[in-house]
Amino acid sequence: MNFLATLKSFSKSRLSWAILFGFIIFFEACALFFQHVMLLPPCVMCIYERVAMMGIAGAAMIGFCAPQNAVVRWAGLVAWGYSAYRGLELAMQHVNYQFNPSPFATCDLFVTFPDWAPLNKWAPWMFEATGDCAKIVWQFLSYSMPQWLVVIFAANLIALAVIVVSQFSKSK
Repeated sequence: MNFLATLKSFSKSRLSWAILFGFIIFFEACALFFQHVMLLPPCVMCIYERVAMMGIAGAAMIGFCAPQNAVVRWAGLVAWGYSAYRGLELAMQHVNYQFNPSPFATCDLFVTFPDWAPLNKWAPWMFEATGDCAKIVWQFLSYSMPQWLVVIFAANLIALAVIVVSQFSKSK
């Protein structure tokens, strides 16, 4: 069997999009655990990275709606790519704040959302920032949280790239 054809077929299933959604739910649950159980205050960049992660969840929901429909599937793939790319950009900028501190390059003091979607007002328990972007408050295997987010968003982009390439293979 052709791996790319199998992957294309899998991307046309709801299970594939549900798995992507499940991963994002897991990562968001971890973020909330760090915030509310471990009492690690999220910074502005953490909140923006959280929103990028939710963008991937939104992409998974788009793809889940009708994965057999090429337009819907491609809309999900594009949304996934945009969200993962923006998340990677944010995480890399956050890593820079932590490991190359400068008084001239700092994150904002408060989150800024559009007037039509003030997430920090609607759900402050999830979208209000109280931490310092340059402060390393947690590490695992010597990587800080934004460094792990670089890994997670990069892995999303790699997985996405393979799935996009598979879309051009002949179906089984």
